[in-house]
Amino acid sequence: MRLSTRPILRRVALTGAALLAATAAVPQASAAAAPDDRTAAGGGLSAVIRYTENGVPHILARDYAHLGFGTGWAQAADQVCVLADGFVTVSGERSRWFGADAAPDFSLSSATKNLSSDLYFKGVRESGTVEKLLATPAPAGPTKDLEELMRGWAAGYNAWLAQNKITDPACKGAGWVRPVTTADVAARGFAVSVLGGQGRGIDGITAARPPGPAGSPTGPTALPQGADPAGAAEAAREFFDTGRYDMGSNAVAFAGSTTASGRGLLLGNPHYPWHGGRRFWQFQQTIPGELNVSGASLLGTAVVNIGFNEKVAWSHTVATGTPVNLHQLALDPADPTTYLVDGTPERMTRRTVTVPVAGGAPVTRTQWWTRYGPVVSDLGPSLPLPWTAQTAYALNDPNAANLRGSDTALAMGKARSVAGIQDALGRTQGLPWVNTVAADSAGGTLFTQTQVLPRITDELVARCSTPMGRATYPASGLAVLDGSRGDCAIGSDPDAVQPGVFGPGKAPTLRDAPYAENSNDSAWLANADRPLTGYERIWGNVATQRSLRTRGAVEDVAAMAAKGRLTVADLQKQQFANRVPAGELAAADAAKACSALPGGTATASDGGAVDVSAACGVLASWDRTTDSTSRGALLFDRFWRKLTASTPAKDLWLVPFSAADPVRTPRTLDQAAPGIGRALADTVAELKAAGIALDAPLGEHQFVIRAGRELPVGGGTEALGVWNKIEAPWNAAAGGYAEVTHGSSHIQAVGWDGGRCPVARTLLTYSQSSNPGSPYYADQTRMYSEERWVTARFCERDILTSPKLKVALVRERR
Repeated sequence: MRLSTRPILRRVALTGAALLAATAAVPQASAAAAPDDRTAAGGGLSAVIRYTENGVPHILARDYAHLGFGTGWAQAADQVCVLADGFVTVSGERSRWFGADAAPDFSLSSATKNLSSDLYFKGVRESGTVEKLLATPAPAGPTKDLEELMRGWAAGYNAWLAQNKITDPACKGAGWVRPVTTADVAARGFAVSVLGGQGRGIDGITAARPPGPAGSPTGPTALPQGADPAGAAEAAREFFDTGRYDMGSNAVAFAGSTTASGRGLLLGNPHYPWHGGRRFWQFQQTIPGELNVSGASLLGTAVVNIGFNEKVAWSHTVATGTPVNLHQLALDPADPTTYLVDGTPERMTRRTVTVPVAGGAPVTRTQWWTRYGPVVSDLGPSLPLPWTAQTAYALNDPNAANLRGSDTALAMGKARSVAGIQDALGRTQGLPWVNTVAADSAGGTLFTQTQVLPRITDELVARCSTPMGRATYPASGLAVLDGSRGDCAIGSDPDAVQPGVFGPGKAPTLRDAPYAENSNDSAWLANADRPLTGYERIWGNVATQRSLRTRGAVEDVAAMAAKGRLTVADLQKQQFANRVPAGELAAADAAKACSALPGGTATASDGGAVDVSAACGVLASWDRTTDSTSRGALLFDRFWRKLTASTPAKDLWLVPFSAADPVRTPRTLDQAAPGIGRALADTVAELKAAGIALDAPLGEHQFVIRAGRELPVGGGTEALGVWNKIEAPWNAAAGGYAEVTHGSSHIQAVGWDGGRCPVARTLLTYSQSSNPGSPYYADQTRMYSEERWVTARFCERDILTSPKLKVALVRERR
């Protein structure tokens, strides 16, 4: 690798054309290389990487294979250990290297132990699932451009491994860091695709076994079918509740009618894990005349997942669509591994998998698959699905046949307008579990829930639902269909690219509204003045209570749209406003309830009397924000968590929810609500025991430690409804919230001012590299702490005039 810095005075000599000529001088891949996996040994791939401030790479290449090479190289340079760990996961080898009972980092599935993760992913690998999807012609399968990108990515990753020493202590010298193939890259994409479906049911898939001789069920003990429909409904609601995920997001697009320039604006604020394999990574990809897009990708993917180009910007939010359904099987009385469809027996397919285990004998288990998908013993511990002599349950996940997510991202990167974004989504149909919000330079806006969902209509559920399904479907969108009836098969839409899913024409969609916003509730209130209705329940609910984050977001963006003359600076202010909707609704009344307590004393959960009088004034004077300097934010946060955990929502508010006023209801805290005194007492006692003052600035007790330095962090939890979402485990011994687990991640504020280049500000909250020795390990985290932004460099002139510019020509060694 050749590396050089280019001062501003020499910028004219460094042009994109000259750099591209350098890449063109590198020979094409050897014809003798294997057609499906030409890796570092003979590929001859190369790319030019221009690094600007904060280590953001701008990758320039002549075609998709070379672009993938530069992307794989640059990702490995920043994230080799995290990437290698993920490849161990999709290879089904975690137990071999890390032990069977240890837990994965949950970035590529919800498996609770390495063994169940390995049994599933090794089964996927040995069944050839990913290879079959790779061989499927487009549009149902991946395009040739994407195949070349993935091939190049694998070669770039491998070339970096071959030419560099790993310094990250997380995997330095580790035997599990190895070269990868195109199939490995595709397998990682498959894991991301099924994250909301099979990936969330791995424990149940790998634990499902036929009943014993006496016909006793396997899996968790369960009440007889239909005995507790309310319990099943609540379990399903919790299992698919987007508010409980470690992924979420806010995004808003503003139309030209609301902006100072008459052009669109987009603010994207995804909430993702700060550690592990579901981090974002920033970069720009350029093939002159073909592709020029900037943004962020999930680690291990070769495309920009959220980002912008010179004409359009987009972000994603986790959607409420339920990406799976269940089929209840009627079993052959003589054989519980045979099920009946219209009276005709069909044998299940055995998938026997053997997993090597560190320090022990290999473990062999059998999984059971049907025409509908794998047999599953549960969807979480609260929703058992016992396999008896009469009944079993199969999980249908259409995203298990979807390897198109990166093609969707690639097509979006080429779009020139929100209409182009919508067309890209419709042509590729690869998004498994997210909404899309977009704005363009002509002033257009878009919200659409174009995602891959099983084609479950309300009519089909009415005809074919089992007793459990009649409870779970209204509550969560989880349909449980009668698998013994052929007329209960899921149909197809004519505009769908794969069988059994909705076509894009059925997706809830809003075009060119003054604003389009989503904060992980359903599509209903993407714009409160233009509510979306008429979609099937599986997409999400209508006329139901919104989360506090949605309510606060809609209030904020509606007011911004009404104010008008908006600029990118207004988006930046919104990101760090740190307004607390829960505080504005409840803090004043909580302070009054506190002041009304006899003698200023309340009874704690342990029965002890606690003097809470000092808390009353702190709550009353709190500024209702979670700025790091805010005094009283921590007190209210701890109080509110305790109160809402112990008091039903129906007992909190004097004004109940009304579908006619969904943004402003419920409201008015009942000062006599049971639990207010107890929550105050518990909170005051907790903070006193930790040595934390009731009016301590939030940032003294909500922070992250980088290079031995405490960096205060503003923002707040889902329970508070803060746009700038931050989730951190409480650790009083460490000083409070001492590390962020997930929350605001790759933030982008994008607009246009009539010039050739987009106006963009970005921030990667946890920084670009996971290596503590990297200069890009904590630099943007410090900026996030200080509420500062990165000025994105998109056009060539901006890239080449960066005072931090470094240029690398990276290539395979021949």
